Amino acid sequence: MKGAYSADVELVGGSGGIFDVEVDGTMLFSKGTVGRFPEPGELLTLLERRGRA
Repeated sequence: MKGAYSADVELVGGSGGIFDVEVDGTMLFSKGTVGRFPEPGELLTLLERRGRA
């Protein structure tokens, strides 16, 4: 992802299997909401869709 976008990325530790991805304060993906980890390429697709919104 860092190769496709110029981004500052921060890893924040958590517990209970949390895997959330936020962009500019907006939730892009949440394992807690969908019940799974993202598929390969899914986060890039979500980022691209967000850019068109």
